[in-house]
Amino acid sequence: MENKARAITYMALSGLAFAFMGAAVKLSGDIPVFEKVFFRNFVSLFVAFYMIKKSGANLFGEKKNQKVLLMRSLCGFMGVITYFYSINRMFLADSTMLNKLSPFFVTIFAFVFLKEKLSKIQMPVLVVAFLGAVLIIKPEFSFRILPALSALLSAVFAGAAYTFVRYLKGREEPATIVFYFSFVSVVGTVPFLIGNFKLPDLVQLACLLGTGLFAAIGQFMITMAYKNAPASEVSIYNYLSIIFSSMVGFAVWREVPDSMSILGGALIVSVAIFSYLYNKREEKIMVKNKV
Repeated sequence: MENKARAITYMALSGLAFAFMGAAVKLSGDIPVFEKVFFRNFVSLFVAFYMIKKSGANLFGEKKNQKVLLMRSLCGFMGVITYFYSINRMFLADSTMLNKLSPFFVTIFAFVFLKEKLSKIQMPVLVVAFLGAVLIIKPEFSFRILPALSALLSAVFAGAAYTFVRYLKGREEPATIVFYFSFVSVVGTVPFLIGNFKLPDLVQLACLLGTGLFAAIGQFMITMAYKNAPASEVSIYNYLSIIFSSMVGFAVWREVPDSMSILGGALIVSVAIFSYLYNKREEKIMVKNKV
């Protein structure tokens, strides 16, 4: 129980760190998105490099895993770009809620590509989750919908990235996966910075560095959480970032999501909790039957 309590604390700190990361992205103002993505991953690159040197892991992974590592990195890269774009143009809470649809996309991708079976409750859970997304996005035929669609795309790309990570589990060290992703993201942003680099002032530079620092802290805290308890036990607490993002958005910009967004967010979180509790009950039944 002590380890689980520690893991929950780490997950809560991770959610807080990612909420601060989103705030830093927004506070950096009119800096180009690719420049923000560069700083976010540039800091993480050094953190991951330190972790690799400390653990003795392979810097770029095994040769046989290169295609999967590259695909995971490209999906993660696109996920960060689309997420940062949405943060700049939406309420922080709304963009975070849509981004947290990524576990539902993991379910879909794992079913399609990894041939994992869907349980009897996963289809209705997916339907309700995407209904929640529709309420937040509020579809309309205008360009005003683009930020919300970008946030949704960030969840799609993140879901694909996590699916590749699931495939790489046991094949590559976590530090190697993070370093590979950060390296690809840094290199991938450089062409977009040439001729479009905006020199930040001191406040913007602090925010840009904070973006990378908080992202690294958030990732480190998740890693610590999973070291202290199984992912199935504590992953649900990742949704605390929605609450923290709402609090930060209100405190800094007085952002208050409308009633449809609140209802949509409530549906997404509710089905996530329901799915978590259902899976826990099924695990207990399986263990009991084995005994």
